[in-house]
Amino acid sequence: MKLLGKTPDVLLLFFCLVGAVDALHKQWIPDTNYENKTNWDKEAVPCGNDIVQFPAQRRVSVFVETTHAVQEMRLPVDGEFILNSGAGFYVVSGKDPGCGAGVTTQFRDSESLQWFNPALWQAAATLEDLQRGNFLFSVHDEGVPCQYDDVVFKSRSSFRVDTSSSQSSIPVKSVSVLGKKFESRSEFSQYLSSRSGQLQFRGSSVVAVGNQECGDPSGCDCGNSVNHQRICNTVTCASLSCTKPLVPVGHCCRVCGAIVTIYYAAGFNLQTYRQRVHHLFLILPKYKSIQLGMSKVFKSQRLMGVIPFGTSPEIQVVAVEGEKGSQSEGLAWDIVNDARSHGYNLGITGADFQASSGSSSDQTGGSAGMVVGVVFGVFIVITLIVVIVAVLIRKGVVRMPSSLPSLGSLNRSSNVADLGGPIDHGFDNPIFDRPNMLPDIPGVYAAETNHSISMTQTGVHFVNPVYDENETDFNA
Repeated sequence: MKLLGKTPDVLLLFFCLVGAVDALHKQWIPDTNYENKTNWDKEAVPCGNDIVQFPAQRRVSVFVETTHAVQEMRLPVDGEFILNSGAGFYVVSGKDPGCGAGVTTQFRDSESLQWFNPALWQAAATLEDLQRGNFLFSVHDEGVPCQYDDVVFKSRSSFRVDTSSSQSSIPVKSVSVLGKKFESRSEFSQYLSSRSGQLQFRGSSVVAVGNQECGDPSGCDCGNSVNHQRICNTVTCASLSCTKPLVPVGHCCRVCGAIVTIYYAAGFNLQTYRQRVHHLFLILPKYKSIQLGMSKVFKSQRLMGVIPFGTSPEIQVVAVEGEKGSQSEGLAWDIVNDARSHGYNLGITGADFQASSGSSSDQTGGSAGMVVGVVFGVFIVITLIVVIVAVLIRKGVVRMPSSLPSLGSLNRSSNVADLGGPIDHGFDNPIFDRPNMLPDIPGVYAAETNHSISMTQTGVHFVNPVYDENETDFNA
């Protein structure tokens, strides 16, 4: 058993929103506390007439905050009690009058609780927001700790979490356990090798602290895409009734609502823009039911919607609202119009959205752009084919048929076939006869006459019939 003194009050940390980029606090929800009634199969904390039983072959670390009376206690082969100051157990002689007849109650198994289950985490901007319950909405990949996040396990609490993943380590910025914050990788490694650390953390991957804050004002990649399928295996998607459900990048389920895409340039600050959207729109009563998540994502670029050729960073704003999402489309329009009106001052170069109702911010322009994209794609494919054939012919891999008639022979044969015999070309003009039949005349048939002919190159230009430069002017 481990005895704990009184844990000091947690110091609330405040930080400048502009300076701290994408540094969120992710708190683990489940615990293995003795006083938590959901940890018992009878949905009640054992009392003096009860027999307390822990799974014999399961490892567990249990936090006990106060004193408890029991009739009997059956302990596991491997486990620990972490006792708060003044906590402990005692056996009641006779019957506990306030306990009832007494039952055998078993502590629930916590082996199945996985690190990469977004339903087991809560996210907030500060520790104060965690305590107040001001939690943030995010896509599933960012619902679990990202590589720049501070991980928090409640100070008066113990737990057991499975950290198995597709990688050997799980990088995070810091981890707080039992009120102590670990920011040094070596120091936290020592805790993981301790008795409590071995009971609280299990799995094939090691949690590694020490990552620095994101240094890019436009945001950083969460880093959980490599575990996307593992995350989605823990998620159960609900059935939807909206017209055209959407799938945000990093999310496991389709949603009803709207997705706004923000295109940015130098000078864009993600945290500042988050605060702008919150103060301009989310505080409005008509948008109080909307959950909004904003993050930097890397979307795959595809030629003609098929051929991948890289990724591009964008800001994804996800607005989710129930099944129909009627207000989310209005919020999407507000965000797009604000970005187009004030984008120059915010470092935003463009914005558009798609809604689960089937509408978008640029329906006509999108279809015309698709036609142009298809035509341009076909042109590129034809050009590639021509270039490949030319290279193969030049290297001798492909040979042109030698039996093809020349243009001159075709003309001669056509003359003969049409007229039934050779064509009479009339009499010979000695002035225009062969050079060897005429006397030498300076300047006639001279080699320098060939230089009077010159060849010039001209550029080929394509005019886009659907292009309108006014459409790209978002400051208009």
